[in-house]
Amino acid sequence: MDQFSLQFPTGAPLSQIDLLIHLAIGLALSLLMRWHFERFGSTHSNREELGGVFPFIVLTTTLIITVVKSSLALSLGLVGALSIVRFRTPIKEPEELAYLFLAIAIGLSLGADQVSAATLGSLSILAAISVIRYVRRGNEQTRLFLSVDFAQGGDQAERIDSLNGVIGRHVRNMDLRRVDAREGNLEATYFIDVDGSPKISRLIEDLNETFPGIGLSFIDQTRMPSI
Repeated sequence: MDQFSLQFPTGAPLSQIDLLIHLAIGLALSLLMRWHFERFGSTHSNREELGGVFPFIVLTTTLIITVVKSSLALSLGLVGALSIVRFRTPIKEPEELAYLFLAIAIGLSLGADQVSAATLGSLSILAAISVIRYVRRGNEQTRLFLSVDFAQGGDQAERIDSLNGVIGRHVRNMDLRRVDAREGNLEATYFIDVDGSPKISRLIEDLNETFPGIGLSFIDQTRMPSI
């Protein structure tokens, strides 16, 4: 009676030389990612601090994938280990999450011996983002909440129409969101799109000349903290 034995796949052999080469390439790509994030990133958190995490993510992911692919048992164990891992650090900016995904993708590619895909793919993505950011810089708009308050002094409707006319001369778009009239004072809140700081300065000068004693507050809604 013949003896039969079941043979399970053992995975690819682990090469220490290849691992060191992949880690070196991963370090170089992660440092390039860090520079790119600090140079072209638009998040308002500490970009230098977050960028310093990229080498850890790339190198750790490369090491894990390299070791796991050499053993079926380790790959199955990794599934169980990841099921109990929880990351509690909040990611408030979508751009931060995108860079973290790119770092993980580089580590996965290097760990799977796809050096060309990791190198060409990451360089192409970073180059494309650089071009997009460079083009967008010439067409940036500032979206603000503008809050004004001044003494009513006359017909309220005429004062609001005059205020709309002054603001409209300096902004691309405006939307009157709120009007409050109390104790002889008129408060109005606008949502405006304005082309850069020079336009804002001219808007302030025009409002001060037209409405002496007016109070102005500008709030950048794109930088308002999320709750």
